[in-house]
Amino acid sequence: MAITLPAEYGYVLLAATSTFFVNIFHSGLTSKARKAANIAYPTCYASTELAEKDPKAHKFNCAQRAHANFTESLTPFLGELLIAGLRFPFAAAIAGGVWAFARVLYAQGYTSSGPKGRMVGSLVATLVDIGMKLTAAYASVMFVLEK
Repeated sequence: MAITLPAEYGYVLLAATSTFFVNIFHSGLTSKARKAANIAYPTCYASTELAEKDPKAHKFNCAQRAHANFTESLTPFLGELLIAGLRFPFAAAIAGGVWAFARVLYAQGYTSSGPKGRMVGSLVATLVDIGMKLTAAYASVMFVLEK
């Protein structure tokens, strides 16, 4: 089976590329918080005891967790985006841009206000993610049925 990319698929690639810069944003937040909390490498998280006593250590843990959550979510989302974009390139690209923006909101909220601060970004990103999973599944089934 040959797959011809839609003319608008470049937008899907732009949306995918935007996530590389979201990752850099997360890395910057985490590095800044690590330095402020004076937590040396290779320590991944401040201990619970330290984070309870030191707001900077708590902020580092929040930044680190936000970044980890982003990287955990990124691979499946990119797959969904690239698959859905084969059938619905413009819609997938818009969803990809919204998801990337939501992940920035998630990071900012989590690092500035703790776990409760992540909720708006989390809700938007989760809704987009579910929609993209369903769209990718539909696009995949359509490819199979068309043979």
